[in-house]
Amino acid sequence: MALILLGDLPSAAGDFTYNRNYIYLVSAVAALGGLLFGFDLAIISGTIHFFTVQFQLNELQTGLAVGCINIGAAIGALCAGKLSDDLGRKKLLIISAILFAITGVGTGWAGDFPIFIIFRLFSGIAIGLAAMVCPMYIAEMSPAALRGRLVAFYQLAITLGILLAYLSNYLLLDTGQNNWRWMFSSQSVPALLFFFGLLFVSESPRWLIRKHHEKEGMRILERIGGTVYAAAECQAIRRSFSREIKENIRDLFKEKTKKAVVIGIMIAVFSQITLGPVFAYGPEIFKQANVAEDTAFLQSVILGLITLIFTFVAILTIDKAGRKKLLLYGSALLCINGVAIAISFYLALPGYWILCFVLGAVAIYSATLGPVTWVLLSEIFPNRIRGNAMSLATLSLWISSFLALSFFPVMKSSFGMPLTFGIHAAVSFICFLFVQIKIPETKGKSLEEIELFLNKKSSN
Repeated sequence: MALILLGDLPSAAGDFTYNRNYIYLVSAVAALGGLLFGFDLAIISGTIHFFTVQFQLNELQTGLAVGCINIGAAIGALCAGKLSDDLGRKKLLIISAILFAITGVGTGWAGDFPIFIIFRLFSGIAIGLAAMVCPMYIAEMSPAALRGRLVAFYQLAITLGILLAYLSNYLLLDTGQNNWRWMFSSQSVPALLFFFGLLFVSESPRWLIRKHHEKEGMRILERIGGTVYAAAECQAIRRSFSREIKENIRDLFKEKTKKAVVIGIMIAVFSQITLGPVFAYGPEIFKQANVAEDTAFLQSVILGLITLIFTFVAILTIDKAGRKKLLLYGSALLCINGVAIAISFYLALPGYWILCFVLGAVAIYSATLGPVTWVLLSEIFPNRIRGNAMSLATLSLWISSFLALSFFPVMKSSFGMPLTFGIHAAVSFICFLFVQIKIPETKGKSLEEIELFLNKKSSN
């Protein structure tokens, strides 16, 4: 697999006047992919009770229905790199938009459980494609001066998608016995907007130049920043090709690199099993606390709003507080909060107590462990193995998410809510210990400094 690192590209020198309207248009269209990412993951939260009754599912089957989307996402993520190199970023995003539109309606109107699962798997593939390609496309279309904030706002689009999914579920709750079918089908509306938006943006100039369509690539670069910018950036892109490195999967397990790989895999796993089920099972958790169904759905909307707001907190603090400190605070507070939720269920406290603690857990996660995980994964791996290592960490993330979502109904039924959240608290405590002992602070360090530090620790 050929690896070209966007962060290693020489920046086009000089001050340029950028076509911000076009750059923002491109980023907004690509961000719709992030919105669909969040929407598709969260929309099932309001449908669980209804399709469980419709298909007469047991706890294990319900967990499979919720979690199988992550298997599809893992498949999509593994295919995305190769397909985006062969087909182009724009074409692959168009394919993902079509998949989002078809699978929303297909899942909603599935006649039996196996068909339902098939559409959920393909919906996951769309997520995997979008999650890998959308930020890559934004980064390749954006000048260096604007790239960081535009890619960061893509993450905000994901949380906005989660919020819109909860809101859609709430608004469609009273539409009759097919309400859950309309909830899934509502995904097709932003999917069609994504599809039509992509028709009005260009292919990545970097991909075009790599594929020897230099004239077309130059034309797009000129539209972004003018003739001088286009010439400088085109030269930088050409020079980057000479530094392509052939990766070997065996390099991941060498003495000097396996420490970083283990850190990446573990933090990806912890990011999903500490709190992941809360987003998918929000209304079900609230109903377990004896909250009325319509109130539970409204509280899920509040949950989505909290997620959106506290993601801003992460963006504002991550470069000041540091990655390790946020991970430590996050895992410690999630542990305490998990204990509080477990005690609340055990003592059968009023529902508003559980609501406060659940919203607190979502706020903590959204400001710390959730977004910081992606930043750390982008920094922790040495240059020569980053592509394969990122794929392995992403695969671990989706598989652990699948397991966490699939087994939550079984744990809830077998152990009860107090012990289930007690287990989540214990996992958060283990995460705290792992971060404290194994993870270095990467704030303010270059990729090469991080690599040297980890090599030194591995040799000790």
